[in-house]
Amino acid sequence: MKKRSDGARKLIGDFAPKLVELTDQVLFDDVWERKELSKRDRSLVTVAALVTMNRPDQLRFHLGRAVENGVKEQELIEAISHLAFYAGWPSAISAIMIAKELFSKS
Repeated sequence: MKKRSDGARKLIGDFAPKLVELTDQVLFDDVWERKELSKRDRSLVTVAALVTMNRPDQLRFHLGRAVENGVKEQELIEAISHLAFYAGWPSAISAIMIAKELFSKS
């Protein structure tokens, strides 16, 4: 039996039960498990979107998840550098600072 996701429940508990349900059951148990893209590719796409939208809180989680899904730290650094020209310099600098903080701990 496949383990169900419970990250949102751990994060926000019963504060927003519908958001917990949608995050854990739909996003992580359904969308992330679809076979049309590998988890590695999904991670790269997700990191790129979060850098572009300047979403640092979610980026912290997804950079770590990307490494767990097989994306190398150097590949993430290169992706963020590349995005500077498409997402904007401030977004890329913010993202690279988060990556530096996370990767220096590992």
